[in-house]
Amino acid sequence: MATTAPTESTDPTAPTDSIAPTHSTAPTAPPSGAAHVIADDAEALTVAAELADAFRPGAAERDARRRLPRGELDRLSASGLLGITVPRAHGGAEVSAATLAEVVRLLATADPSLAQIPQSHFVYINVLRAQGSSRQREFFFHEVLAGRRFGNAQSEAGTRHVQDIRTRLAPTEDGYVLTGTKHYSTGALFADWIPVLARGAGDKLHVAYVPRDAPGVTVVDDWDGMGQRTTASGTVRLEAVAVPADRVVPHHLTFEGPHLHGAVAQLLHTAIDTGIARGALTEAAEFVRTQSRPWFESGFGTAAEDPLLVQRFGELELRVRAAHALLEAAARAVDTATAHLTDDTAAEASVAVAAAKAYAGETAVETGSALFEVAGTRAALDGLNLHRHWRDARTHTLHDPARWKVQHLGRYVLNGTRPPRHGLL
Repeated sequence: MATTAPTESTDPTAPTDSIAPTHSTAPTAPPSGAAHVIADDAEALTVAAELADAFRPGAAERDARRRLPRGELDRLSASGLLGITVPRAHGGAEVSAATLAEVVRLLATADPSLAQIPQSHFVYINVLRAQGSSRQREFFFHEVLAGRRFGNAQSEAGTRHVQDIRTRLAPTEDGYVLTGTKHYSTGALFADWIPVLARGAGDKLHVAYVPRDAPGVTVVDDWDGMGQRTTASGTVRLEAVAVPADRVVPHHLTFEGPHLHGAVAQLLHTAIDTGIARGALTEAAEFVRTQSRPWFESGFGTAAEDPLLVQRFGELELRVRAAHALLEAAARAVDTATAHLTDDTAAEASVAVAAAKAYAGETAVETGSALFEVAGTRAALDGLNLHRHWRDARTHTLHDPARWKVQHLGRYVLNGTRPPRHGLL
């Protein structure tokens, strides 16, 4: 990532003390200069670790004041990390799923919002890899390597369920017209392109890649979640948006055979939860070493020597390490399936990711809560903002219910039933 960009948000128009909705139709300014192109997996991991260290010091303040991370995202773009999944044939590093998951996990240890914003970016690069035409891939992969960002306009509120998509893509003489309203649109406010999930002829799913500043597109910064505060996961309104035919991808074809769409998307969510857990435990340990008082009955001079606290930290470390190990195992399963995609390898990847996601979510929530248990009363002071770890974990783990992942695990191990191909597993 760029080394000259500030590590703190510098946009004077970004919300600070208020989270009142703001309306914007202007595009986010693209990163200044050309983005760096990362060469391989090793460089991607090095850059991710460096950026995590740079983003960590300002994370609590950004969350507390809801200071949107425009400067940090520009630095992320300029670093080249957003282009690491572009195929080698198009000039990218085409890193493994294991590397991509670790990149996201590292960022999440520092700031889960910054890790969450590009999650859909990577997902919609994969949509192009799977179903994009050669011309579409050539154009959009060039955009990504130049530092352009994809947001998302996928979920809708008030429908029967998450896959009840009402946004319509209607044909015209020279392309399509797109109409609908999207919610939870993480990354859209900061995007150059907004991939929109819509239904076309025959109710089939398509993805339309729409410029952020296209006429008829309005992004509303009305996200007021208790956690993941700076993701700006607000509303996107699409009012008769004209879309050229060469900006539309037939996403429904993805689900007609074995695929890894859902496995990769869920793997990145798992990496975020695993990173949240590690970040919370690291900060808890630092607080106990430097701020917490020992309980008088322990007989020790520092809280860090209390054997009951030592035991609890050991238990939490076991959970966090296990979550990380499951994440790595899931990523390897995805890489195996990528190399040789069949019904069986796709099922094994989905099941491995489901196991990792269910466990990581529980671990993130538990660790964020246990921080207060081990750190003591002072840790609850609002000004310290240590509760951001639990808020981020609790909010992020609501993306989809872990109970259904456990159901699919049980069916797979008991009856050999492969998980469904709906793209959320």
